Amino acid sequence: MISDDGKTPVGPIKDGDSVIYFNFRGDRALEITAAFEEDNFDKFDRSPRPQVMYAGMMEYDGDLHVPKHYLVNPPTIDRSVDEFLCSSGVKQLAISETQKFGHVTYFFNGNRSGKFATEVYKLVPSDIVPFEQRPWMKCAEITDEVCQAVESGSYDFIRLNYPNGDMVGHTGIYQAVQVAMGAVDLCLQRVYESVRKTGGVLLVTADHGNADDMYEHDKKGEVKYDASGAPCRKTAHSLNPVPCIIYDPENKGEYSSDLKPGLGISSVAATVVELLGYQAPADYDPAVINLKK
Repeated sequence: MISDDGKTPVGPIKDGDSVIYFNFRGDRALEITAAFEEDNFDKFDRSPRPQVMYAGMMEYDGDLHVPKHYLVNPPTIDRSVDEFLCSSGVKQLAISETQKFGHVTYFFNGNRSGKFATEVYKLVPSDIVPFEQRPWMKCAEITDEVCQAVESGSYDFIRLNYPNGDMVGHTGIYQAVQVAMGAVDLCLQRVYESVRKTGGVLLVTADHGNADDMYEHDKKGEVKYDASGAPCRKTAHSLNPVPCIIYDPENKGEYSSDLKPGLGISSVAATVVELLGYQAPADYDPAVINLKK
């Protein structure tokens, strides 16, 4: 929509228009697609509803075939980690709050909307407030559920996502990020204690940085400052390497770690499979551990 200086719409979408959503990610795309395509949409008032030709960059949900029209065939993702583990009878729990729930379910499942037979999903509803006002978000509530699940022995594999570093990091507010990461640190300590007591394995990693780099830098690596003398906030993801930490108190030399060149976030898949005692598929990227034969 185009608006004038008074915020009055001068170029609204109208009947007969074509709308193309230029995004490969499915989470936000599914939301806006629903607003254009669903007859019984009730999330907000969209009247009058324009009759348009709507298309996505790709099919964001292959099970529900959303959207009806798209430009590029989506990649076929099969034998994802959870699909492989499900076929082996591994009981799994996926948990996060609203902001990252899709990342431990839909994305983790290879862009599939349904769950596999041995999976349980738990959603902790996020607060609907600016992230800098509640930088701790729902990490304590997530941790309550995770610690209970670990100590219950009901699951073989639990995956969780703490959104704080990413979501609060995007605000660019340093003090809020400090609070956010302090809260996550406390929660990781609780998860660690539950894993230690039960003899499990804890793997901590990330798919990108954000809270680790809060200010813009010049070509010399120095922090940039604006005209008022304040450091320029950085609200985008960082390009720094991410950690991959494995805590395994029961390891008696069954494996060693080996950070070979070229390993990345995709190597976590084989690592998880092998830590659970299975042989990773040959076409998975190599694990970050070496099993002793």
